[in-house]
Amino acid sequence: MTHVPSVDPASDQRESHAAPFGVRRVGRDGSRVAPTLEAVAARAGVSRATVSRVVNGSPKVHPDSAQAVQKAIDELGYVPNRAARSLASQQSHAIALVVPEDITRFLGDVYFAMIVKGVNDRLEQSDYVLSLMVASQAPEGKLLRYLAGGAVDGVVVVSHHTSNHSLRQIGNLMPMVFGGRSAIPGLDAYVVDVNNVAGGATATQHLIDRGCRNIATISGPLSMQSSLDRVEGWRRTLHEADLRPGPVIDGDFSMLGGSRAMRELLDTHPEVDGVFIASDLMASGAMPVALDRGIAIPDQLAIVGFDDSPAGATCEVPLTTVRQPAEDMGREMVDILLAVLAGDADKPRTTIMPTTLVVRESA
Repeated sequence: MTHVPSVDPASDQRESHAAPFGVRRVGRDGSRVAPTLEAVAARAGVSRATVSRVVNGSPKVHPDSAQAVQKAIDELGYVPNRAARSLASQQSHAIALVVPEDITRFLGDVYFAMIVKGVNDRLEQSDYVLSLMVASQAPEGKLLRYLAGGAVDGVVVVSHHTSNHSLRQIGNLMPMVFGGRSAIPGLDAYVVDVNNVAGGATATQHLIDRGCRNIATISGPLSMQSSLDRVEGWRRTLHEADLRPGPVIDGDFSMLGGSRAMRELLDTHPEVDGVFIASDLMASGAMPVALDRGIAIPDQLAIVGFDDSPAGATCEVPLTTVRQPAEDMGREMVDILLAVLAGDADKPRTTIMPTTLVVRESA
């Protein structure tokens, strides 16, 4: 990575070796010369490459060295020249967060806000900026053209469906990290996820343990691997308990979908006494339907959600849920992507983060 001086290159090179630390370096015309990457390295007592890694937010720097570099940057007033470094390295120093969803769903689901917060928190500690791209299936061509044009160096993808075939092409262009295991055939990418099968099993086992025997599930879209995995955990646990699975109703991970699914469930299977709902947002739409029909929660119908998002806190009956650490997942996705961009080829292809059951009044 090459720093482009702000004055004549030859004079800057001569003066950078001559000026002592703490002395303002000036060019031939008397103007101040911007401190160089080399000057920061010399002040911190580290290599130029180490300074470059710190500036670019790489996690592969010893904390003591990173602290020394940051101190030298502050003392010298070094400011990275993003435009110059982009030209020299053919990097944009931007990361795209791609959400292949309708804008209404993106804005209405607190889960996405938690992911974005985690991603942004980590990028704020680096020299990269965030480019947020909420794209439904329709503008995939435009998305591909934008990413192929060199506007970003890497991509983080969340909430993808089996129909998002263009993601395979993006993966051939640049490093890509997925939030959630992909159901797209032939896609090889880094993945940060929770064990959704185990999470679905934990929720279902909790309903069984409290005495439920007719247990249904309201799933997310079955075009998403996380939805399929949560249903699999639910079904597997009922089978192991010698219980017949109830119906699977797609609630499309939305509040409106949760309401619709609960109405369908109660109309067609009034015997149900437990429901695993695969997101807190769906649960927040489903629960009022049951309460409006005079069904007592949890005495007549126990409900367990998934996410432990603020949506669950808005429920009239506090929601028992399976917590997935969405903010931490966002940070981890960025950590992996930055490491790959810095040349670390040893990062695991799949990182699984823990889920925990949070017991409240709904079950």
